Amino acid sequence: MSRRRQLPELSRGFTFWLIATVQALLLFASSAPSPLYGVYQAEWGFSAIMLTAVFAMYAIALLVALLVVGGFSDHVGRRKVLGAALVVEVVSMLLFITADGVGPLLAARVVQGLATGAATGATSSAMLDLQPPDRPRIGPLVNSLAPVVGLALGGLGSGLLVEYAPAPKTLVYALLLVAFVLSALIVPLLPETSPKRPGAAASLVPRMAVPRRIRPLFLTVAPCLFAVWAVGGLYMSLGPSIAARTLHLGGHLVGGLVIFAQTGAGALGSLLRRNHPPRRTMTLGFVAFLIGVGTTLGALAVPSPALFFTGIVIAGYGFGTGFLGAFQTIAPLAGPDERAGLVASMYVVCYLGFSVPAVIAGLAVRRFGLGPTTTVYSVSVMVLAVVACAGLLAQERREKRAAAGVPHLGTPEPQPAPPAVPAADADHR
Repeated sequence: MSRRRQLPELSRGFTFWLIATVQALLLFASSAPSPLYGVYQAEWGFSAIMLTAVFAMYAIALLVALLVVGGFSDHVGRRKVLGAALVVEVVSMLLFITADGVGPLLAARVVQGLATGAATGATSSAMLDLQPPDRPRIGPLVNSLAPVVGLALGGLGSGLLVEYAPAPKTLVYALLLVAFVLSALIVPLLPETSPKRPGAAASLVPRMAVPRRIRPLFLTVAPCLFAVWAVGGLYMSLGPSIAARTLHLGGHLVGGLVIFAQTGAGALGSLLRRNHPPRRTMTLGFVAFLIGVGTTLGALAVPSPALFFTGIVIAGYGFGTGFLGAFQTIAPLAGPDERAGLVASMYVVCYLGFSVPAVIAGLAVRRFGLGPTTTVYSVSVMVLAVVACAGLLAQERREKRAAAGVPHLGTPEPQPAPPAVPAADADHR
């Protein structure tokens, strides 16, 4: 009998929501610097390229952590990895508080990225471990909801503190420091949920740990995840600048509102679509994303702040529901000893989209300007999303034909004793 089955029901439920809160808190901290970028730029005088570099260093460090230790908790336990990650997060808050220039700020973002990446595989897998057997969708739902809720509250909360509270460069980090210290102290009291398995050292070799039977579906969904998170990266890094320069909106709170509008709509969309078929949720989410991005482009051309925020909300809704549908479709297909590696691989795709295009945009802004860069960036991710959606629909048609026994060109020969993917995937349709 597994450790998970030995836990009392109340203990499992309390631990589930506590870990979800910690995951949301980590993402709250990751978006907290965004409304401060204008303050940093004004005081330290760095360019748009450096601004996106500061943002991207976080995502790149997070990617490194996901690739190296993303599946580590499958081997040594969720609790050990989460506890160590929270200690590193405490260090990053101290670096933010004491930062007095671009160099220390970059260091703080790198340490923060390493901590968040290390924690992501452990927290996401623990919630799948702890979900009630009679509620199999609650784990994927909260896994997709906690990050966007954290991002939304982080952007808005930090923006409010920067605009109206004293010590704008330190107060939000001081509050987060206290929260992370308390979280780190609670971790040793949590029950361990991982069955553990040998091979901890080998798991540290950077790789995408996607089980072979899941790879075709994973590769179909991955471009969509890349596209929607790429738009998130654009507005998390350059959103305040777009609002200020293109739409002529002033104040530090505006940057936080841009983030809140996008990620808050994503959280709402996840809640509204939580009980719908995952494949349909994912497809409709990506369609809403396309409509929203197109609306923001129209708003920038007018320009119209009201239309801009309308587009941000629609795109955010698509972001949240598309991410939820992808998570509900893929994550349940992994066994308990595969979860951390698979979830980490999904987040690798997401954060590649979150970071790399934003860095390219920062370089392009200096050469071509903010408006043209935003337009080309948005059109590019729309094209990628359209291509990815077409691939997703084609994959679904192939699976329906295979399930009906209809021959199809390019369909592989049926294998004896097939894996459980078609049966599990049928539930999702």
